[in-house]
Amino acid sequence: MNKIIAIQGAEGSNHHKVARDFYGAAIQLKECMSFDVLVDSLLDNSANVGIMALENTIAGSIIPNYALIDKNDLHIVGEQYLNIHHHLMALPNQKLEDITEVCSHPMALLQCKEFFKKYPHIKLIEDVDTAEVAKRISKNNLKGVAAIAPKIAAEIFELEVIEDEIQTIKDNATRFVIVQTEKPNNGKDAINKASIKFQLDHKRGSLAAILNVLSDCKMNLTKIQSLPVIETPWKYSFFVDVTFDEYEAYEKAISIIKIMAAEFKVLGAYKNGRR
Repeated sequence: MNKIIAIQGAEGSNHHKVARDFYGAAIQLKECMSFDVLVDSLLDNSANVGIMALENTIAGSIIPNYALIDKNDLHIVGEQYLNIHHHLMALPNQKLEDITEVCSHPMALLQCKEFFKKYPHIKLIEDVDTAEVAKRISKNNLKGVAAIAPKIAAEIFELEVIEDEIQTIKDNATRFVIVQTEKPNNGKDAINKASIKFQLDHKRGSLAAILNVLSDCKMNLTKIQSLPVIETPWKYSFFVDVTFDEYEAYEKAISIIKIMAAEFKVLGAYKNGRR
């Protein structure tokens, strides 16, 4: 049976591109307009796996998604890094001068703000999803309207790219994780990265002690993110990503941290997407 893959956004979005890169072109999508809906589709078994953006080199961590993964006991089974490219697209045979409106997600508009300063005749309109706009332009034959979206959207909806790479900062990447409700059977040979979560008592040096354990066990710390514990003011959970060369060293590290920390949890052990 083919996997049903839940993505945030519509067909032709960056989440769709990640799903295709990770699982191949022959996939069945479930489009979700929010990450909450995406998680619900996993919990009610209407989707098998979900694709969630987790951090961006410009915008930083998408903190609510850490909380969603933790609260709903989802397992991270893999990750994918995607360079973000913004392209201006519209119905064929139109020039930039013909465009009067550009609709897109607020983040895409923000990341392309410098480009549009040169074209004051174009009105910028916020919308829910980049690819959804591209689909609407194609379906309703909207002339004079353009979308900011990945090239995959232009291919799917038969639009023409008017301008390539209009983002202000050219080196912009997002890390996506693949999540599911069931614990995966990732083979130890394929695992060289893990995401863990723990809480610590509010004592001097408690976090430093954990970091020393990771260092002693030859773990490479690639990410640390703190989130407040809602029920307990001034207490924090830490979400940590580590990479490693030997699975046995990772097992040793988590066995020690389990003793030292409170509320310890492995969110996922998987293959490093940057190797």
